[in-house]
Amino acid sequence: MSEPKIESGRDKPADTPPDRGTIIGQGILWLAKWSLCIVAIAAGAWVLGFVIAKFWVALLPMALALVVSTVLWPPTRFLTARGLPPALAASITTVGFLGILAGVIALIVPSVVDQAPELADRSTEGINKVRQWLEGPPLNIREEQLNSAVDAIISRLQSSAERIATGVFTGVSTATSAIVTLFLVLVLTFFFVKDGPKLLPWLHSILGTRSGRHIEEVLNRVWVTLGGFIRTQALVSLIDAVLIGGGLVVLGVPLAAVLTVLTFLGGFIPIVGAFVAGALAVLVALVSKGVTTALIVLAIIIVVQQLEGNVLQPVLQSRSMQLHAVVVLLAITVGGGLYGIVGAFLAVPTAAVLAVVLRYLGEQIDLRTAEPAPDPGEDE
Repeated sequence: MSEPKIESGRDKPADTPPDRGTIIGQGILWLAKWSLCIVAIAAGAWVLGFVIAKFWVALLPMALALVVSTVLWPPTRFLTARGLPPALAASITTVGFLGILAGVIALIVPSVVDQAPELADRSTEGINKVRQWLEGPPLNIREEQLNSAVDAIISRLQSSAERIATGVFTGVSTATSAIVTLFLVLVLTFFFVKDGPKLLPWLHSILGTRSGRHIEEVLNRVWVTLGGFIRTQALVSLIDAVLIGGGLVVLGVPLAAVLTVLTFLGGFIPIVGAFVAGALAVLVALVSKGVTTALIVLAIIIVVQQLEGNVLQPVLQSRSMQLHAVVVLLAITVGGGLYGIVGAFLAVPTAAVLAVVLRYLGEQIDLRTAEPAPDPGEDE
């Protein structure tokens, strides 16, 4: 009888399953590699955030000017197509935007000045009524408890007001006022709408044919997406402001013009902006006109918001620009926490731009990983 042969490692059959330790080692190496990649990406994101914070004084006017340019570019293109020089067309649209902005300010400031004292008196009266109701049955809350609660609310509101006031232009030095920032936005907007078509050929010549092709495609998509997003939000916000503002005027709610403008501006911060503007309108109606009017205002706001969410947004906004509500809320939270109200305003456009970049990267990955088409000659 012949003895069985002992097979060496090289003589093992090819279908022998790998050793358990080898599988575990490969998994650990895979996890370590991706962990290093994630750490590198996080470090790069931290460096990018640090640079943005340091140059926020310059980046803020540029970002705001880019948003304004997406709105002013269609009329500028219309004027240049009719034979006007780019500089003249950009001047007309920029001056027109400044005139509209000045008109809105001139509309709301006198209304606030005229009605603020009356609203303050009614607010005091309303607070006293609420205190009397809380002190009576069935709650029977003691006066010292109410005083401590009111003091806590007042201190919280004061601290929040200070944060809001300082957060409008977070990162802007004390020497740079809002007027200077507005001036920079207007100047940058003028040059963006005047020389914007020259930017892509210049980048193409700098980056070369291969990289320039990808950069040009991404920037074109970003511009189309950002412009469509801003114009759509402006139209939706305008419809909301007209409907809600009309209801406030019919009901005789004080500061209706101011609340209408706030509703329009709040529309550019989806979900959060509409909620804050609507809550403020209901509060003013409650203090000035009573519970019945406040409930009517609340019903109007709910109906308009339902119309916006179920009709206007799906019809006016293309599917490629829609972002999930969770992404919107997270973007607004992060942007508002880092850069205040301006950060919350720019959060959703930034998220929309990042979504465009990620979609383009996904398309390129799909092109690289797609199986080649079969050769028709092989079937013959």
